[in-house]
This record gives sequence, C-alpha cells and structure tokens, in this order.
Amino acid sequence: MAALVAILAIGTGLAGGYRINLTPSEPLGLWRIIPLHRPVAIDDLVFICPPATAEMLEARVRGYLRSGSCPGGVAPLIKTVIAVAGQHVEIGASVSVDGRVVSSSSLARRDGKGRPLTPFPSGIVPPRYVFLHSSFPGSYDSRYFGPVPICGIRGLAQEVSTYVP
Repeated sequence: MAALVAILAIGTGLAGGYRINLTPSEPLGLWRIIPLHRPVAIDDLVFICPPATAEMLEARVRGYLRSGSCPGGVAPLIKTVIAVAGQHVEIGASVSVDGRVVSSSSLARRDGKGRPLTPFPSGIVPPRYVFLHSSFPGSYDSRYFGPVPICGIRGLAQEVSTYVP
C-alpha cells in the first residue's frame, strides 16, 4: 500500500510540473515548471531538455546528465538564459555577451575527474536558440555545449522547497 501511495504521489507531482533537482548547479530540492506564455528573455531561469548533440552524448557518458523524461532519456536542465538570438557570445577565460562580462562565468579546463573540457567557440546565437549559464563553478552549460534550441524549453523554473548545500 505504501508503494502505491508513493507511486501515485510521484505521478501526481510530475503531472503537476514538479521536479526534484539533485544537481548542484541550482539549489537542491523541489522545483516547479511554470508554462512560458511569452518569448524567452534574458535572465529567465528555465527548465530545458538538452538536444541530442555530440556534446550532450559525451556529457551523458561522463555522467553530467541525469536520467529523466527528455528525449534521449535525460532530465531537463535548470539554467539561466544569458543570451538570445543575434547576440554575440565571446568565450575566453570567462564569458562575455555583447562585450559585457558575465559574472561567475570563468571556464574550467578540466572536470571534477580531471578530464579535459573544451569550451564552445565564440559566435552569434542563431535564430530560435538561447545561450545558457549557471553561476555554479562546476556547471556544464553553454560555455561547453553552445547555444540550444528554444523548442527544448519546458517552462520557467520556480523554486518550491530548496536548499543550498
């Protein structure tokens, strides 16, 4: 009976747009996906399904992505939009958007296991794409995998009951 109650609770939570974040790139805990009824904008914190690119396949192999409901069997990412179509993103020691340095955007040369990380080349964000960021130093975000299509955005990310470890 307890297992049935747990399954029903999880199913109801998922249907209501609730997700549990277990990665340190944003606070841990319960989040909710809020439908986005307007164009995505700078500083939006979003849930987004990563595209099935070579960078994402490598991220899955390395263990950066958790299992979940997105295509490819991965969990949606929670990231902040820092650039939209037409903006220039420069990636060097840190990230700049249209000449303005993004805070907490320094690049790591290696991941936590010592494996090399390759920064994404600088450039213009293409139409219908966004560039994502997390201020968490070990975050795997657009610094490494580049812009992602807005069609993968599930909605805005809203904290419900979270904590920072």
